[in-house]
Amino acid sequence: MRQQRQHAAISEEKRATEYLANERTFLAWIRTSIAVVSLGFVVAKFSLWLRELALRLDPQMQAYRTGTSLPIGVTMMALGGVLAGLAAWRYHVVNRDIERGRVTADRGLVVLVTAMVAVLSVAMIIYMLLTAKHS
Repeated sequence: MRQQRQHAAISEEKRATEYLANERTFLAWIRTSIAVVSLGFVVAKFSLWLRELALRLDPQMQAYRTGTSLPIGVTMMALGGVLAGLAAWRYHVVNRDIERGRVTADRGLVVLVTAMVAVLSVAMIIYMLLTAKHS
């Protein structure tokens, strides 16, 4: 049997505070998504930078393949984009609930974002362990 969601009532006097808190939360999500996209870009470009550096140090050296940093970096950039989309969706849901005078917690969204970050973390750890053997 599914449990009923608990709603918190919001008085008319507190709605402005709730709107502003919702906006701050949205902006925090956006800052996080920008950080994830930026880090993904750095990870994706890292192997290319290493290859160019190696060729400058020893032009006779054979170029190696890019490895998995490109797919991991692209995945991180995609995750950042997904986070921005989820932030906008959640912002609108909460605003609608504030207008109705009641808000609820969204545990599903917390679990989804946590799972996405955990999977990406495991992929990055595996990548680091595999590439450390080649050093």
